[in-house]
Amino acid sequence: MLKKVVVIGPESTGKSTLSQDLASYFRAPWVPEFARTYLENLNRPYVYEDLLEIAKGQIQLEDNKAQHAGQLLICDTDLHVIKVWSEHKFGQVHDWVLEQIKTRKYDIYLLADIDIPWQEDPQREHPEPEMRRHFFDIYSRLVRQTGVPFEIISGNEKERIKKAVKAIELNLK
Repeated sequence: MLKKVVVIGPESTGKSTLSQDLASYFRAPWVPEFARTYLENLNRPYVYEDLLEIAKGQIQLEDNKAQHAGQLLICDTDLHVIKVWSEHKFGQVHDWVLEQIKTRKYDIYLLADIDIPWQEDPQREHPEPEMRRHFFDIYSRLVRQTGVPFEIISGNEKERIKKAVKAIELNLK
């Protein structure tokens, strides 16, 4: 039976690096963050309607990768991220996104901590320490509300991969 791991957290917390490292370690498919590619090709600031397209693209990418997965699928994100950004930036969330969050199932969340330095990127919006803490607290509440096992992943890159591997192995036996 396929087990799904989601790496989640605020901007610039090493989610993509960690999820790629985990996919490599476990020799499992990796579901990248669809938003990155979408926004790189947008050529304008994103608007509320774009978040629905990003959500649909993320789900399609995840479902496609799941079809070719063995026992494990590593996801760089899930729709909670769309929900958080939509609420923060536009004060609303599309019903389709909320419905998908209710129906899609994951087996463990790895919450990337804010203990690593901010790295500038044109797609990142909130480098301020208080905003990083704000978003970390939101994601922490969200993963707790899911009832799904989760682990906060902190430390340097080596420590993060070690903690994440241990959490996956303990929770997905």
